[in-house]
Amino acid sequence: MHIHFDFWPTVSFALVMFSWFLFAIVFVIQKRPPSPPDKERDPGSLIGVILQGVSYAVVWAWHRHPFEAMVSMNNAAKILFVIVTAIISFGSVLVVMAAVRVLGKEWSVMARVVEGHELVTSGPYQFVRHPIYTGMLGMLVATGLAVSHWLGLLIGLFLFVIGTAIRVRSEERLLHETFGARFENYRQRVPAVVPFVF
Repeated sequence: MHIHFDFWPTVSFALVMFSWFLFAIVFVIQKRPPSPPDKERDPGSLIGVILQGVSYAVVWAWHRHPFEAMVSMNNAAKILFVIVTAIISFGSVLVVMAAVRVLGKEWSVMARVVEGHELVTSGPYQFVRHPIYTGMLGMLVATGLAVSHWLGLLIGLFLFVIGTAIRVRSEERLLHETFGARFENYRQRVPAVVPFVF
């Protein structure tokens, strides 16, 4: 099979792959303090986790020809495309790193509240209530721009939004039950996933 290598899309692909390597390190290698016992947990949030996972699978599976641009464009546009993709992917890694560091022992895949749970509103949580999902969304978009067919990216985004909405709803129900008016005040002031978008 003949593969045409277009330089700038190839650079974009390489940068996104490297950012995925860094993204994995945040979750797999970075040490977190021991987690206290759960006070309450919502297994229903796993449906959201599954949908988010499927969204990534769609973006990876429905790919375009390797190392080619998503649409026809001139060289200047390709360079801009690489810059935007790199900013999104590496920015997403930084956001997730900051969020995991601030969350510490409270971070979990499943929606839960632990003994002595604190309402985190510092670091990236000043700008969005769920910065880890912000980073995950950024990685989805960057990956789609680097490797996916445009239709695969749109379907992936659709599934990701549904999955994220399920997870946000589960987590925020627990936080509302735990912190009441304090959480509601925070929720009214800070957008959920996308900065400056309520």
